Amino acid sequence: MFRKLYRNLKEKMMKFSQKISLAVAISGLLTLGLLTNTASASHSWGKYHWARTANPFALNLGDNLTAADWKLYLATTSSDWSTSVSPVRTTVVGGQSNKRCSAVSGTTQVCNGTYGNNGWLGLASINITGGVHITQGTAKMNDTYFNKAYYNNPNEKLHVMCQEVAHTFGLGHQSEDGSSQNSCMDYFSNTGANATSTQSTKPNAHDFEQLTSIYAHLDSTTTVSASPTSSAANPSEGVDSDNPNSWGVLRSQTASGRGSYYLAQNRDGSLTVTHVFWTEEKAAKCPSCDHRFD
Repeated sequence: MFRKLYRNLKEKMMKFSQKISLAVAISGLLTLGLLTNTASASHSWGKYHWARTANPFALNLGDNLTAADWKLYLATTSSDWSTSVSPVRTTVVGGQSNKRCSAVSGTTQVCNGTYGNNGWLGLASINITGGVHITQGTAKMNDTYFNKAYYNNPNEKLHVMCQEVAHTFGLGHQSEDGSSQNSCMDYFSNTGANATSTQSTKPNAHDFEQLTSIYAHLDSTTTVSASPTSSAANPSEGVDSDNPNSWGVLRSQTASGRGSYYLAQNRDGSLTVTHVFWTEEKAAKCPSCDHRFD
């Protein structure tokens, strides 16, 4: 009888111990970030943010665009990101950059052009001081591909415009596996069979939650230009995106090969961080390659 009681008690203790071990393991995985929930996942771009002394803050988007449809997509993007729940309120102003889309201090400059068969659809660059503070940004759309039938549709253009501009706020991607989170901060492709889909062409609620988190604190100084007529162009620092060698070191790349992040050290001690959104065909050629050289 005592032997049977001992055996039953031992079995119960083993089951209890297994439950405790499983709970500890799950807790550890959550702590390490190996188990995540898409809805609550962080998608800030590093800890990069504009320094500012109040929320919401105003950010000028310089319109250097040469086509009416791109101007429309920029206006739509500006409106979509500047809702009452957003800490970032953008205003489209006259472009202050040049043909190369050089950065202008305190602003984001937005450009389009036939930048060549280099494999990228969209490119966003931000200059960083103090390790985290954005001082200027650029967003470029490559008409070499957008002039082709496969990419030349309103939904793909709006998706890429919305995403590249938002990278200059300090936002990263919600998803990088090609699925739609119904956010422009994913890698869903509004091409081919999805060309008529309006999914992933606007920010969603989680994007604004992330922006609120990024800009939860205030700074003692500001890196945002107060004047839309400022002409403080800074071509000597920052990425010349026409020259991929200036992007610096490849820091990370998505498993699909669609997105790459590069980091360059500037002479004045600042950093330039560049996000490159590659074409589908470029990524498919060699997903793990640095596409500058494949």
